[in-house]
Amino acid sequence: MGGCFSKPKPVEVKIEVVIPEKERSKEEMSPNGRASPLIYKVNGTARHYHLEEHPIASNPYHNPKDVVEASVCHVKDLENGQMREVDLGCGKALLIKESGEFHAVGHKCPHYGAPLVKGVLSKGRVRCPWHGACFNISTGDIEDFPGLDSLPRFQVKIEKEKVYIRASKQALQTQRRTKMMAKCISLSNYNLSSTNVLIIGAGAAGLVCAETLRQEGFSDRIVMCTMDRHLPYDRPKLSKSMDSHPEQIALRPKEFFCTYDIEVLTEMQVAAVDIKNKTAVFKDGFKMEYNKLLIATGNTPKALSCKGKEVENVFNIRTPEDANRVVKLATSKNVVIVGASFLGMEVAAYLTERAHSVSLVELEEVPFKKFFGEKVGRAVMKMFENNRVKFYMQTEVSELREQEGKLKEVVLKSGKVLRADVCVVGVGAVPATGFLKQSGVNIDSKGFIVVNKMMQTNIPGVFAAGDAVTFPLALRNNKKVNVPHWQMAHMHGRIAALNMLAHGTEISTVPYLWTAMFGKSIRYVGHGEGFDDVVIQGDLDELKFVAFYTKSDEVVAVASMNYDPIVSKVAEVLAAGRTIRKRDVELFVRHGKTGDMSWLTGKGS
Repeated sequence: MGGCFSKPKPVEVKIEVVIPEKERSKEEMSPNGRASPLIYKVNGTARHYHLEEHPIASNPYHNPKDVVEASVCHVKDLENGQMREVDLGCGKALLIKESGEFHAVGHKCPHYGAPLVKGVLSKGRVRCPWHGACFNISTGDIEDFPGLDSLPRFQVKIEKEKVYIRASKQALQTQRRTKMMAKCISLSNYNLSSTNVLIIGAGAAGLVCAETLRQEGFSDRIVMCTMDRHLPYDRPKLSKSMDSHPEQIALRPKEFFCTYDIEVLTEMQVAAVDIKNKTAVFKDGFKMEYNKLLIATGNTPKALSCKGKEVENVFNIRTPEDANRVVKLATSKNVVIVGASFLGMEVAAYLTERAHSVSLVELEEVPFKKFFGEKVGRAVMKMFENNRVKFYMQTEVSELREQEGKLKEVVLKSGKVLRADVCVVGVGAVPATGFLKQSGVNIDSKGFIVVNKMMQTNIPGVFAAGDAVTFPLALRNNKKVNVPHWQMAHMHGRIAALNMLAHGTEISTVPYLWTAMFGKSIRYVGHGEGFDDVVIQGDLDELKFVAFYTKSDEVVAVASMNYDPIVSKVAEVLAAGRTIRKRDVELFVRHGKTGDMSWLTGKGS
């Protein structure tokens, strides 16, 4: 058993509660499953914590040497709805004016460092132009994902028509703020085989769930378990930055988990869940009782079923070790990628400059046809061909041939034989829910866990999140959908945690994803499943375009390349519950008439 904590020994429990930034009036969850305000029960003994015992966060400017104050502009320099990056001498801040008030927060998105001044300001929050994370302009708190940290917030004052910002020098340098969290000190009195919250899976959904519980003041035991050998890491980078080592893509350092008492059991696979006795049974026979359960197991890559599938040097990219090994084997060699999926295409793009040749085999006529449509798919395909990727479309692999046990050739059903030293398989995935078949948890015909708007399954106290679930998507009239996006997994985890604490919070976020290839990104918002037409604005040949995906007269999704921050603008429109009509898009694209599309070219609302 690996992870941040070894097997505990029974000793006296000492609990410390660190109250988050704002006073908590909402009820917290107690180990017996009943909600009671800030009551935590350990081994049958309940103790009440009063807010006055634990003062709210200390003054962030307690160290005078860490403080800088500067005049950054005249009060009339910014109109309502405008943002400006301002320099305080030792770092920059984002100055915002909305509804006549000024606000100052960090200027970079904590996720990947995007300049927020190029993002979208709307109704008290700023949305990142790259990947759609949202931050409250008054508090800096993250309100939509991806990413884990919030923005630092700085003091603003007006004197003699000038705007002054007072900020922590350290915050100006880090440009991120981790929310305050509760924690337990000395969990060792717990029986090894019991926990209050058990989280199966250590991806984005599982980690955000654990962090949200701590942020909301939950101070009981939390255990995460994962089949992986690593602490949670940035999984999208496995195909976008394949030579990254685990420590480089870790979402949090090991010290974080120890500090906030989030236990992570690595290389631990759950084989079954006993719902009646609230027990998870692990593959090695170990059992753990729980009070609340989150299932966030993600998916399992599909393997090839052809002859020779067991030969060496054929990979599904599932771990950092897989990605690193592929890069090493592919250098100056021949690579064949099976499947023009997001993973397959990103791997092809990454390996082009390293491999001698890159060939891509796909059953469809055009990459991404079902997701981006034929026109966008062909434009992307042309970009790949211009970068020496050879496509073999409308065919499948019939055999993998080996020489001395290692891959030598890939034989296609068309009869074509491709030289291959390494093969990467990206033909889709299935939900990793096989261990739940006899559990009583509701699973649909495709293997997805069915949850409601609060990420609850049909079993009380059992929640599910991430790629393995179908949930009601508000954007599509609460149709049950599966959205295997990194951003959505974050939000699932947060909603599940809030409802473990009986907050009654429903999910309403708008799906947002991105893919990166050859230094270019396609951003996408909405849920375009079943689209019947695509309206293109811009130039596909120049790879500068916006694609509006429509179903009947409604725009259901939008994709763009080199057109920021259009996708983030659309995300804000959809998040506000507004409908974008196909006829308005066509008038704008064909005749330049903005009409109801004025938000497209404006500063944002």
